[in-house]
Amino acid sequence: MENQSKVFEKAAFIHDTARVYGNVQIGKGSSLWPYSVIRAEMYDVVIGTKSNIQDFVMIHVGNGTGTIVGDYCSITHHCTLHGCTIGDNCLIGINSTIMDGCVIGDNCIIAGHTILKEGTVIPDNSIVAGSPGKVIKTRNSYEPNRFNAIAYYENAMGYAEGDHRRLSDPAVMKRLKTATE
Repeated sequence: MENQSKVFEKAAFIHDTARVYGNVQIGKGSSLWPYSVIRAEMYDVVIGTKSNIQDFVMIHVGNGTGTIVGDYCSITHHCTLHGCTIGDNCLIGINSTIMDGCVIGDNCIIAGHTILKEGTVIPDNSIVAGSPGKVIKTRNSYEPNRFNAIAYYENAMGYAEGDHRRLSDPAVMKRLKTATE
């Protein structure tokens, strides 16, 4: 893996099958799960603090932009992020595609299978669904999104120690419930 030492010194967990190429910054406590791929040939990719890039996610730079994922974000299974900016405390639903020049505000939920076409701007506290994606509701999703990201951080710490069942520990779940209060 290119940039291996840079990635591993900050991250909570990087799965052996994750692939990282180019100028990629992984924030402290973040995680890359099985078969995630990040490529940054021309521009940079920046992953914030305690964000999780789940199984089979593909992150690439755009034609004229890098890709930025904020702090405490969950980029769920099979998503594609291409030259876009994701704010803090966001959840990008399974199999969503976010294209070049898109900007997603803080505390948003992008529903599974949503496609955001080039240049789409999503305000803070939005819930978005569809193809093409549209704001269907306004709600501050800070708390549930932050909880999800912290749960993934705990899970990543377990995986880094070889414990694949950390979230089944009642003490861990109790600690998680107080983490966002």
